[in-house]
Amino acid sequence: MGSLKPAAFITLLLLAFLSFSEAREFLVGGSPNSWKIPESDPETLDKWAEEIRFRIGDSLVWKYESGKDSVLEVTKDAFLSCNTSNPIAEHTDGNTTVNLTRSGPYYFISGAPGHCEKGQKLQVIVLSTKHVRPATASPAPSPAGGLPTGHGDRLEGLWLAALGALMGLGYILM
Repeated sequence: MGSLKPAAFITLLLLAFLSFSEAREFLVGGSPNSWKIPESDPETLDKWAEEIRFRIGDSLVWKYESGKDSVLEVTKDAFLSCNTSNPIAEHTDGNTTVNLTRSGPYYFISGAPGHCEKGQKLQVIVLSTKHVRPATASPAPSPAGGLPTGHGDRLEGLWLAALGALMGLGYILM
């Protein structure tokens, strides 16, 4: 019976750690109609992305009208010059998901003529695996279909508190 308590404790710890490594899905711009020419600030999408700590395994989701727009993944030079002629990847389905599989920058522009020049573009920086998001970070926009805006980091803080409580309980039980 005594060996059952440490085994249960270890199982709980493993489950807690697995929750930290779950991939997240982000709706680009934070709402379904964000992939469009910005109405006021041409850097609206980049400002949205700067508030999020993207990690390897996360996904970006775009919602847009198929046939009228597209999402092009491009090089930095193509991003800066809004060159649509030779994209790394082209998505035209209106419901695009891109998995972030490596650390570093990703560059996306609209394939609709003139849209990129008017600010419909997005740069995302994915953290390397050695970076860990602190539990006390400022609230980030919500993942698609997730909690309301600003609750993601607080939820992670709750997980850390729960983990601490479990560790304390495990120490008492041992």
